[in-house]
Amino acid sequence: MASSTATSMLFFTAAAAALLAVLLPLGAKAEYIAYNTTAGIVPGKINVHLVPHSHDDVGWLKTVDQYYVGANNSIRGACVQNVLDSVISALLEDKNRKFIYVEIAFFQRWWRQQSPALKIKVKELVNSGQLEFINGGMCMHDEATPHYIDLIDQTTLGHQFILKEFGKVPRVGWQIDPFGHSAVQAYLLGAELGFDSLFFARIDYQDRARRLRDKTLEVIWQGSKSLASSSQIFTGIFPRHYDPPDGFTFEINDVSPPIQDDILLFDYNVQDRVNDFVAAAFAQANVTRTNHIMWNMGTDFRYQYANSWFRQMDKFIHYVNQDGRVNALYSTPSIYTDAKYAAHEQWPLKTDDFLPYADHPNAYWTGYFTSRPALKGYVRTMSSYYQAARQLEFFRGRSDSGATTDALADALAIAQHHDAVSGTERQHVAADYAMRLSIGYLQAEKLVASSLAYLSESESSSGQGHTVTNFQQCPLLNISYCPPSEAVLSDGKSLIVVVYNSLGWKREEVIRIPVSNEAVTVQDSSGRDIEAQLLPLSKASLSLRSYYVRAYLGKSPSEPPKFWLAFSVTVPPIGFSSYIVSTAKPTGCSSTISNVYTSEGSTNETIEVGQGSLKLHYSADEGKLARYVNSRSLVTVSVEQSYSYYTGNDGTDRDPQASGAYVFRPNGTVLIKSEQKVPLTVMRGPVLDEVHQQLNPWVSQITRVYKGKEHAEVEFTIGPIPVDDEIGKEITTQITTAMKTNKTFYTDSNGRDFIKRIRDFRTDWDLQVNQPIAGNYYPINLGIYVQDSSTELSVLVDRSVGGSSLVDGQIELMLHRRLFHDDSRGVGEVLNETVCILDKCEGLTIQGKFYVRIDNVGEGAKWRRTAGQEINSPLLLAFTEQDENDWMNSHASTFSGIDPSYALPNNIAVITFQELENGKVLLRLAHLYETGEDKDYSVLANVELKKLFPRKKISKVTEMSLSANQERSGMEKRRLVWKVEGSAAKDPKVVRGGPVDPAKLLVELAPMEIRTFLIDFDYLHMYGS
Repeated sequence: MASSTATSMLFFTAAAAALLAVLLPLGAKAEYIAYNTTAGIVPGKINVHLVPHSHDDVGWLKTVDQYYVGANNSIRGACVQNVLDSVISALLEDKNRKFIYVEIAFFQRWWRQQSPALKIKVKELVNSGQLEFINGGMCMHDEATPHYIDLIDQTTLGHQFILKEFGKVPRVGWQIDPFGHSAVQAYLLGAELGFDSLFFARIDYQDRARRLRDKTLEVIWQGSKSLASSSQIFTGIFPRHYDPPDGFTFEINDVSPPIQDDILLFDYNVQDRVNDFVAAAFAQANVTRTNHIMWNMGTDFRYQYANSWFRQMDKFIHYVNQDGRVNALYSTPSIYTDAKYAAHEQWPLKTDDFLPYADHPNAYWTGYFTSRPALKGYVRTMSSYYQAARQLEFFRGRSDSGATTDALADALAIAQHHDAVSGTERQHVAADYAMRLSIGYLQAEKLVASSLAYLSESESSSGQGHTVTNFQQCPLLNISYCPPSEAVLSDGKSLIVVVYNSLGWKREEVIRIPVSNEAVTVQDSSGRDIEAQLLPLSKASLSLRSYYVRAYLGKSPSEPPKFWLAFSVTVPPIGFSSYIVSTAKPTGCSSTISNVYTSEGSTNETIEVGQGSLKLHYSADEGKLARYVNSRSLVTVSVEQSYSYYTGNDGTDRDPQASGAYVFRPNGTVLIKSEQKVPLTVMRGPVLDEVHQQLNPWVSQITRVYKGKEHAEVEFTIGPIPVDDEIGKEITTQITTAMKTNKTFYTDSNGRDFIKRIRDFRTDWDLQVNQPIAGNYYPINLGIYVQDSSTELSVLVDRSVGGSSLVDGQIELMLHRRLFHDDSRGVGEVLNETVCILDKCEGLTIQGKFYVRIDNVGEGAKWRRTAGQEINSPLLLAFTEQDENDWMNSHASTFSGIDPSYALPNNIAVITFQELENGKVLLRLAHLYETGEDKDYSVLANVELKKLFPRKKISKVTEMSLSANQERSGMEKRRLVWKVEGSAAKDPKVVRGGPVDPAKLLVELAPMEIRTFLIDFDYLHMYGS
C-alpha cells in the first residue's frame, strides 16, 4: 500500500511540474497589475452595471444602535460604522469606484462623528458621483403597514439632511427589501419626490415567473388612477433577490471563488471567472429589455471590509473588458436609469400595486399586516400627536432651547422601517422602537403643554401677569388611566379640559374621561351647561387598567375611577375649546348616570340601541347584532358580527411552512362562541348608548352609538390569547350581510387611494390559488368596503390590520396574533408577545377600535374620508385645575390658528404645518378624494392661504417637491418622459391644480393631489401678542 502511494505522488508531482513549465515561461515573475476600471457605457454591447451597495436594516435582529456600533454580535456580526469607514476608504483609493447609500438614520450617526477634514473628502466623493444617496429616507420604509403621512415625514427628514449637508437631491427609489409594494409608493413616494426610477426585489413568485418569461420585469408604473401619467415612474424588478448572481459575492467569509491572477500562485482562474461572468450576464440579458443589465453587488450588512468586494470588482471590470464579449462598469441606479431612458424603448404599463407577496405556494406574507398590533397602534397614536405638536410648535414659535418635536420625529421615522411597524423584528428591538417613541413623546408633551399655556394666556383686566398654566396630559387614557381627571375636586376647584383639533374643519365629537365622582357637571367656556353622561367602567377596563399601569409605570394605580364622563365638544379648525368639569351643586344640573339594562330574562325579542338616526337591533335570546337601521338614509340591512380564530400552521405537514411574524398560513378556523350564555349589558343615556358583550374570558367588546353620529364604534379587548394547548391563534372579526358583492372589495393604499380587489384573482397573471384565505388578505390602514347595487358596507380602522372579504357580503379583519413557531424568514423568534410585572408574564392584551357604517351605494365615500381623517387625528386633551373661575376669567378659552370665519373645504386636509429652523413654514395640503369617488367632492378645490395665516403677512410662496428638497417647477422640467406601450390611445387627460397667484394666494387642488409649499413671511408676528 505504501509503495503505490509513493508512486502516485511522484506521478502527480511530475505532472504538476510539467504543467507549470508550460504556464510559466522561463523567467516569469508576478508584477503589480494596474486594473483598468475606467469603463463607461459601450454602445452595441451588453453593459453590466455593477452597483456596490449594502442593505442596512434600521433595526431587525438587533436594535438600530446595536447595528450601528456592532454590539450584540452573538446575534449577528454586523457593524454599519465599519461599513461606512471601510467604503469611504476604498472609494478614496480609486476614483472610478462607486457606492450607493440608502439609510440616512445610519449615515447621520456616522457623519456626526467625522472630522472636518474627512467631511471635506466625503463631500468630494458625493460631488463626483462616487458616493450617491439613493432613496434617501431615514430608513427603507415598509409599504404595507405605514400611513402615507408617516412615509412623507420620514422621507422628508432624510432628504432635508442630504440637502443641508451635501446640496444633493436623490433621484432614485430603492425599496429592495419590503415585502410587497404599494401604489402610494409608486406615485407619491416616487414620482412626486422627483424620482426618475424605483427598484425593488420582492414580488409574488408567480408574478416574477411570468415577468421573466415575458421580459416585463421593467415597467412604467402608474400608481394613481386620479393622477395617472402625470405621476408615473420607471420601475425595475430584480430578476432574483437584491444580491449578486450566484458566484459573485465577496465578503471576507463568502464562498465565491475570487479571481486568482498571480501566475506564480496555484489555481490561476482568470478565464474561468470571466466565462462565469459572461454566462451570468447573457442569462440576465435574456430576461431584460435593452442591452443594459444591473447587478446588485452586495446584500445585508456587507462591505464591512470593503476591499474584499472592490478588489474583485476591479479585476472583473479589467479582465471582462479585455475579453470583450460584454462590457462591465462601476455604476449606480441613476446611471442605469439614464441608460435605459436613452434606449428609447417602449415599456409595459403597470397599475395598482404588488400586494400581497408570496415567495412560495404556501407562504403568503400577509400575517405581518397585523403582527405586533400594540406597536402598530402606538406608532399611529404618536404620529397623530406629532402632527398636532408641530402645529402648536409653529403657533408658539420654534425655539432652539426647550422642548421640541425633533426626538419624536426621529423615533417615528425609524419606526416606519420595513422591520419596525411591520412587526417583523425581534421582541427586544420592538421594545427599543417603543422606548424611542416614548422618549420623543415626553419631549413633545412638554412642548404641547407650554404651547397651549402660551396660547391661552391673556392679560388680566388689571394688566397684571399670572403664573403659567401647568397642563397635564393622559397618554394612558386608552387604558382608563388619567390622574388629572380622576382627582377628586376639592371645594371651589374645577377641572379645565382643553380640547385641541389638528384638522382644518370644525369638529363636533364626544370625548370621554374617567372620573371618580358621580356628582359632576360640565360647562363650556361661556358657562353654558353641556349635556353629559356617566358610564360605569367595565370589568375588562378595570382589569386592564390595574395590570397595564403597573407594567408601564412600575406602580399600582390609585383607587380606580367609577365612571367614564362623556360629553359633546365643539372645536374650531386648527384650534382649541375649553370645558369646565366641576362638582355639581345639590340643587343644580348634574351629569346623567346611564340607564343600565341587561338582556337576561328579557321578554322582548329585540333590543334597540341608538338615540339618533342610527339604530342597532340585537336579538335578545342570542345576544347578537341582527339589524342596522338608519332612519335618515332609509338604509335597513340585516347584519351580524362574530369573532373567530385561525389556528396557526406549525409547519409539520408535508410543507414545513409555519405561520409566523411574516407569513399567515392558517390550519383551520374556530368560531369564538360565548362559553355560556352571557347576557348583553346595554347602557343608555342622552349622549350615547353602549352595548357590552363578553364572549369569553379573553374576548370582549363595547359597541357605541353616538346620538349625533351615523356609524357604530366597536372597541374590542382581546387577550391574553390562551396558549395552554400550544397552538398559535390568529384572532379575526367578521361583519356579515347578505349583500351580493361578486367577490369584489376595496382596500386603501397606505390610507390614500382605494384599490379594487377581487377574490382569488390578480390583474397581471392567472393566479394559481394555493392559500384561499391568506392569499386574499390585504393591508388596511384606513378602511375596507364592499358594495352591491343598492348599499355599501364600510369598516374603518385605528391602526394597520390585515383584512379581506372571503365571503360575499362579509368583511373580515385580523385583530391580534400569538404564535408558537417561527416562519423561517430570518427573524428566528416566535411571535409570542407578553407583558410582565416582576417575574409574572402574561400574553399581550390588545384594545383597539373599528368603525362600521352602511350607506346607500355611492354615498359611503364622504364618511370614509371625513371620519378617516378624524380617526387618524383624534382630539388632543390637556387638563388643568382652577379655583372658582379664575382660569377662565384670565385666559383665552378658545383659539383658532386660522381665520375664525374660515374652514378648509370638506375635501381638503392640512397634513403638514411646520415651522422649519430657518423660520419658513412647510405646508402640505392634500385632496382627500379620488377622481369619480364622490359626486360632490371629487372636484377641484381651493384653499385661501391668507386665511390659513391671518396673523402673518406672506411674502413668498414656493411650490416644492413632496419632500421639499427642490422647487416643483424645476423638478417637472427635469422629469424623464418615458414611452409606454400603447399609451397614446388610452391616456386620459390629467387634471392638476394651477400655479399659485402671488396676489390672490389661492391654492387649487385636484383629486388625490398633494401640494407642498415653503412659505416666507415679512415678519414673525407672534400669536397672542
